[in-house]
Amino acid sequence: MEATRAIRQAEVGASRTMLGRTENRFGLRPDYLAADSAYGSADNLAWLVNEKEIAPHIPVFDKSKRTDGTFSRSDFTWEAEKEQYLCPAGKELKQFQRTYDPPRSGITAEGTRLYRASKKDCDQCELKPRCCPNMPMRKVPRDLNEDARDVARAIAKTPEYEQSRHRRKKVEMLFAHLKRILRMARLRLRGPCGARIPACRNRTEPEEAGQTQASDAAMRCHRRLRAASTDTLR
Repeated sequence: MEATRAIRQAEVGASRTMLGRTENRFGLRPDYLAADSAYGSADNLAWLVNEKEIAPHIPVFDKSKRTDGTFSRSDFTWEAEKEQYLCPAGKELKQFQRTYDPPRSGITAEGTRLYRASKKDCDQCELKPRCCPNMPMRKVPRDLNEDARDVARAIAKTPEYEQSRHRRKKVEMLFAHLKRILRMARLRLRGPCGARIPACRNRTEPEEAGQTQASDAAMRCHRRLRAASTDTLR
């Protein structure tokens, strides 16, 4: 788990560095960025939306969906003006039910704020078995960067997102073909339309025939990759 998280953070850091270098060297900043869910963390989406003003065409990395039949966080309505949630029964979930002196930040170690319903409302609610059957009241966490996640969720419902998703799949499919089928673990990119492909390490076939076949397949994959990359940049 920790290794996967470290790899994901390294990939996100590399993408930020690439965007920064492209902007500094060429003065180019994309209007949107298409990527898979590995880049859909809350802090990365907040960096794109709030700092770089780039529309994230990225699936939101979200584990709030429940599978036990009870209400998920998406079943609760967020009211930004009042900074509270409304449950499916129309009751309010607030961060604090009373005023504290001194005031509390309410931020957890995970970087979220907890919004709680009133125990009195939950005890009298007919939906309690579907909401919080094993708890006295319902609590809903909200990430500090949830506004950026909401922007990404809204974009995911647009036709532009479907188009960029289709273009992204075309490029990712070619990289997967190079890595898994042709066994090319490394690929050096040179510009948006060029690539240097190292020798294929396919040892399951005779050496000369294997090298010739791998070279031809690599060149075909290379041409398809260049065509897909050019189409994506248009």
